[in-house]
Amino acid sequence: MRYADYMRTEATDEVFERTEAHVAAFMAEKRRWAATKIGDKQAQNMLDRRMWAVSNAPVAPGKFPVVVYAAGGGGAAHEAADFCEYLASHGYVVLASRSLGTRTYFINTDAEGLESQARDIRFLLSYAYTLPQADLGHIAVAGWSWGGLANTLAASQDSRISALVSFDGTQYRELTKPVSRTRLTVPWLYVQRRSESVRELSANSMETSSILLNEAKYADLYHVVMNPMEHTDFSTVGLRMAQPEHFTEYSRAEVEAAYHWTCRYALEFLNTFLKGDAAGRNFLARTPVQNGVPAHMARLDHVPAQTDVVPTQAGLAAALAKEGFDHAPQIYRRLQQQDSAFTLQEGIINTWGYQLIRDAHDLPAALAIFRLGTELYPNSFNLFDSLGEADELNHDTAAAITHYRRSLELNPQNSNARQRLQALGAPAPSAPAN
Repeated sequence: MRYADYMRTEATDEVFERTEAHVAAFMAEKRRWAATKIGDKQAQNMLDRRMWAVSNAPVAPGKFPVVVYAAGGGGAAHEAADFCEYLASHGYVVLASRSLGTRTYFINTDAEGLESQARDIRFLLSYAYTLPQADLGHIAVAGWSWGGLANTLAASQDSRISALVSFDGTQYRELTKPVSRTRLTVPWLYVQRRSESVRELSANSMETSSILLNEAKYADLYHVVMNPMEHTDFSTVGLRMAQPEHFTEYSRAEVEAAYHWTCRYALEFLNTFLKGDAAGRNFLARTPVQNGVPAHMARLDHVPAQTDVVPTQAGLAAALAKEGFDHAPQIYRRLQQQDSAFTLQEGIINTWGYQLIRDAHDLPAALAIFRLGTELYPNSFNLFDSLGEADELNHDTAAAITHYRRSLELNPQNSNARQRLQALGAPAPSAPAN
């Protein structure tokens, strides 16, 4: 394949059935655009450059981990073609798509736009299920800038994702608000451009007191700083189109070397967490210099995930299984102390209780969950009704009567509680007059 073959895919970003004439016109315009940036000869050389991928290559036997790449804001699917080819050559199924807006071709950099790209990532994950060579038990997401932020949102929402790679995204606190800090629990490689001074951060209106990197305490974070790189250098489209004046403190060769090491760190990280590769883990455990990175080019900080119980429903369930469901109120309060935003909605508690009865056949655990629910939501007639049903299954008639009566006090129209009281031979409160 040539680089032009990747660029041609842009012509069909919105309409797949473009004619060959339309695609040719699109490519002619792309060539003219590139010529204005880097000169006519260099633009043609760029389009003609041979890539590593082979079109319609025979499928290798076996199954391979999946990586979904999310482009930067408005970026093309081939934005990081070199990186994606590199991963594919080391045994990964790699998928990428253009970054599009919620309702238009152009992106909207707001919460809705972020969710739109996260949904595109999840769409590609679902598409991977149609590929016979995809190892669907080992999936990662990677991305640059806006895409690097979108994949943190996707990783916090989709349990199929087991590793995360972000290239210079998530800096702006306002844009990271939709990402749940407590649900971002997968290993995370974050590679950023050179560190900025306090003055630069302030001039760029960057929030330094509270950022996602510091707040995602339950992610096993590998934070790499690549000193020669600027933000656009993480896109190989950007590097191909970079003019000489772009390279000031560091030469083009140094920036390209830094990009090489960025890709290498991503590969070793993915090998570690998707393939269980010991060599990859050893690579991450060494300093950049020990791995052969030129001195002063890179810095690596490893921030292991906190070992506290994660304040989520899954974390609460794990703690209850370990410490006992009888301690549900104390454990719940402990998790709220860790994260004041942690809460279980009334409906979730009710569903959980019935799942414990029907699926897990664990009546004592269900009773504990329903009791927790009535403590958290003392005005919920439905939870008291459910607790009454669990009491009946537990052959505790007195408790069942007490809880059915409380449910009727909260909602005199609850016909189930009234019927159950009659079945138990207990007088029910009189129904209200119409």
